[in-house]
Amino acid sequence: MSTPASTFEQVLFLLKMRGAQTAQQVAALLDLTSMGARRQLEMAQEKGLADCADTADKVGRPARRWSLSASGHARFPDRHAELTLELIAQVRSLFGEAGLDKLIAAREASSEAAYRRQLDPGTSLLQRVDSLARARDSEGYMAQAEAQDDGSVLLVENHCPICAAASACQNFCRSELAIFKSVLGDDCTVERSEYLLGGGRRCVYRIRPA
Repeated sequence: MSTPASTFEQVLFLLKMRGAQTAQQVAALLDLTSMGARRQLEMAQEKGLADCADTADKVGRPARRWSLSASGHARFPDRHAELTLELIAQVRSLFGEAGLDKLIAAREASSEAAYRRQLDPGTSLLQRVDSLARARDSEGYMAQAEAQDDGSVLLVENHCPICAAASACQNFCRSELAIFKSVLGDDCTVERSEYLLGGGRRCVYRIRPA
């Protein structure tokens, strides 16, 4: 049986999944008192895991919003970033960009085959995206599917466990977009609407019925 996460860990997880939050929002979502939530957030700040900024709302005094710092984000899995970067550098050195492209193509084929085994092409678009989100979540992407009022579905990835590799070679990201388009089928379009490496808080893909 797994050990329940501590309140402190739940606060960090909430900031990772939802982005900047006020102490009152954290309190409401985790069933804490405002003082208790503020104490946890201040503790995270003392440990260098969270930052805060006062932002002006439409009415009333500025609201203090808390978000993870770079160190806070680093607490989540990154699939052994240093080893990954070293391997990419060695592949480039030994086999050049063509060799690296072959490595990415092999990974793309393997991932696509794995996702196809988990997606039922006869189900609805939302069900397919949800199945893909669950597959990605199991790989550490902290992913979820969100239905939209316009009939589209968002594939939201709150974490990138291969961020170091993608930073060193953005073909990894282009490869993943191609995989999504392939496994979700011809009856929809896929476009990236938020991009972690482009300065976004997360990666978000909008999938629309064709």
